[in-house]
Amino acid sequence: MLAANPEDQMTPTITAFEQSPDRGRGLARDMHVRWALEEVGQPYDVRLLSFSAMKEPAHRAIHPFGQIPTYEDGELALFESGAIVFHIAERHAGLLPKNANARARAIAWMFAALSTMEPPIVDRSIAVVFERDRPWHEERLPIVEDRIRGRLKDLSVRLGDSEWLDGEFSAGDLLMVEVLRRLSGSGIVDGYPNLAAYVARGEARPAFRRAFAAQLAVFNAASNN
Repeated sequence: MLAANPEDQMTPTITAFEQSPDRGRGLARDMHVRWALEEVGQPYDVRLLSFSAMKEPAHRAIHPFGQIPTYEDGELALFESGAIVFHIAERHAGLLPKNANARARAIAWMFAALSTMEPPIVDRSIAVVFERDRPWHEERLPIVEDRIRGRLKDLSVRLGDSEWLDGEFSAGDLLMVEVLRRLSGSGIVDGYPNLAAYVARGEARPAFRRAFAAQLAVFNAASNN
């Protein structure tokens, strides 16, 4: 039996919005990290940051772009939610398969979620929130949504009747569900019933519910102050 690594006994600290702009919908990217930590049963601390504190040198020393989340564990400091989830998945059992080929496929789905699926979805969010008053908004938005539907169609075909993307639930599913949740309220995912059910399965996982409740508690506390 291997001796426990002292570093494994440390409690990591992540950063999150002090006042999240998503208004408690669980869309801020610290949710990715919270969910991953909950899935593997790893306790964690949270350091809440104001928007101004995110741009201060102390935080930029960890996250050069002045964003959240970050992850600190002993001498290790990470930024970018995808990289943090990957680190958690590699260090703890439960988010990556043991089989080498299945593990590689799960990692590919992590990249697909953040590199293929998310960009047009984020473009839509920008168009809806920040570009609504621009003269070209009504022409551009349908183009962006068509791009999203093209990606969703491909994903829907690949998922088919399966519960998860490649066998058991993995970090690839975690990130994919999180990306698709950014379309919540748009009705776009509803056009693909198997994807809507896929997202619902992710949101029904106990680890997701714990992570969501933790993030929502921060929003509620800020709203009551």
